[in-house]
Amino acid sequence: MFWSSRKQTELSVDNEYVVVHPTAEIGADVSIGPFTYIGPNCRVGDGCNLHNNVSLLANTVLGENNEIYPGAVIGADPQDKKFEGEDSWVLIGDGNIVRECVTIHLGTRHGGGNTVIGNNNLLMACCHVAHDCILGDGITMANNVLLGGHVVVENNATFGGLAAVHHFTTVGESAFIGGMARISLDVPPYMLVEGSPMKVWSINKVGLKRQGFTAEAVESLKEAHRCLYREDYSRVEALKILRDKLWGCREVQTLVNFLDRADQGHKGRARQPSCE
Repeated sequence: MFWSSRKQTELSVDNEYVVVHPTAEIGADVSIGPFTYIGPNCRVGDGCNLHNNVSLLANTVLGENNEIYPGAVIGADPQDKKFEGEDSWVLIGDGNIVRECVTIHLGTRHGGGNTVIGNNNLLMACCHVAHDCILGDGITMANNVLLGGHVVVENNATFGGLAAVHHFTTVGESAFIGGMARISLDVPPYMLVEGSPMKVWSINKVGLKRQGFTAEAVESLKEAHRCLYREDYSRVEALKILRDKLWGCREVQTLVNFLDRADQGHKGRARQPSCE
């Protein structure tokens, strides 16, 4: 449920330093700190907490129980020279924590028009989510992680600080990206990658354990990693072995299908148009 614009004056009656655009909608039990700006066509869901100096510039939808810390800027124009002011949005789900000075930009017509963030994610201070990114659920991004445009991050991925991700890259589910890594290729699910250029070092053993993966799945993924990245097989040979030997494991199927898409993509990025 959202407050109508007629009630917005009631929201800020005890704080003359909050600015809420007449077209914005504010849900119930919302806390808004001083010097916060909520711009046109923004919606703030029930139970959200917007600290001081937060900017929702335009066309931003927050679900319920999100917490936005000081200095965050959400809904700014994309840093994309092709952007021509088209109608586009930032859509954010429930239960997210967005820390200090995070920036999240509007989508573009070239990427479907929406930048999307799911539920229960943690974006630590100074992270950047560029135009047309799509983030799933349960993602943790440590300080200063930078996502280029059109990046997809699947559920439960984790980023170390200062990692930078090339546009159109896909980060697979439950992957772990080490700090200061340069990510220019699709990151396989369940794997731990580090370095510049990135290298797949191992499975994300700690993360998989915390997320409750079975011992059988973990062992199958270990075998898949050995076959793909330790043995002297070509990618085609390794994928055939996995299909023949480990195809009964759902996680291995997910991994193989992900790698097939990446191999068919442009420069190791399944989502990047070949004309790029």
